Amino acid sequence: MKTKTTNKYSPEVWVRAVRLVQEHRGEYPSLWATIESIAPKIGCSSATLSEWVKRVEVDTGRRDGVSTQERERIKALERENKELRQANEILRLASYYRRHASQSEIAA
Repeated sequence: MKTKTTNKYSPEVWVRAVRLVQEHRGEYPSLWATIESIAPKIGCSSATLSEWVKRVEVDTGRRDGVSTQERERIKALERENKELRQANEILRLASYYRRHASQSEIAA
């Protein structure tokens, strides 16, 4: 069973952190060096900040990938698909039992 983790950082913190990375990117030899410099100042790991930067870049179209909005839409469609499959299974079973109940009444 998958447990849901809580967000340790507020949206304001990660927006600020990503903005700092973007503003100071030219001062370092690489994106990773920028992230490693800023992450301790924010109080998060470099990997976490890197994920935030990637997410913002995808959402703004600067990087290929599935945006947050698209990911949420896909999740909603998958949830709806699951509910429809369950409803179809219930209807299929109800039809089966109804058909067998009427056949047993005819035989009796």
